[in-house]
Amino acid sequence: MGVFTWVGHSAISFFAYLGEIGQLVASIWESLLHGQRRHRMMLRQIAEIGYRSQPVVIVTGAFTGAVLAAQSLFQFSTLGMESGAGALVSVAMLRELGPSITALMLAGRVGAAMAAEIGTMKVTEQIDALRSMGVHPIDYLVTPRMVAMFVAMPLLIAESAAFGILSSLIIGTGPFGVNPAYWMNQVNNHTDLSDVAIALVKGSVFGFLIVLVSCHQGLKVTNGAVGVGRGTTRAMVYSALALLVFNFFLTLLLNLIFPTGVGR
Repeated sequence: MGVFTWVGHSAISFFAYLGEIGQLVASIWESLLHGQRRHRMMLRQIAEIGYRSQPVVIVTGAFTGAVLAAQSLFQFSTLGMESGAGALVSVAMLRELGPSITALMLAGRVGAAMAAEIGTMKVTEQIDALRSMGVHPIDYLVTPRMVAMFVAMPLLIAESAAFGILSSLIIGTGPFGVNPAYWMNQVNNHTDLSDVAIALVKGSVFGFLIVLVSCHQGLKVTNGAVGVGRGTTRAMVYSALALLVFNFFLTLLLNLIFPTGVGR
């Protein structure tokens, strides 16, 4: 009976969580359509999410591309196909690694900050103060972050993928001695706008999930500083899990729309 009780309680908690997420999505949609536009808050969040995240995104993308190129070249060199590693890295960085790695880094850096900031406002009753002044918390706290994420995420993914491809070129043409013309020819032949489209679609979905999960955890914080810490941890964990799960289904769906290797 204990197992059935645990399973039932977990299922109820999960569906209750989905209901809370659905209510937050509806509130955000209502805010986007009819809420007050806070352009200064949006610009501030774009700087926080986009501009200040560039160093970690660039470093992560560059070394991911370099490691992928090195591992590919170790295998391809035995087959005499070294220049093919450039195509592998470019497609992988755009279709998979660029969006995924960037989103996971932002979930840790930006998502945790969102949950901590909103959670601190919740436990110190600043959100109640906003309501008393006639300011809707979703308009003021969540919607600017959502809009900023939609603006910043494509640019960050583009930077991550670009530096990953550039670092792979340096590794391939430097230590491994691949001719740069052959390398770039393979990249051009096997990379097209469908790969870029997949990166942008995944980035938009991932950004939406990060803001949604992180802000939800911040808004439901209780029990003071301990609750803020728990909410921040849950925001990071839940965001990462949501990203990995949605990434799998998005990969299957988008590959039906933009098949790999077709029309190249």
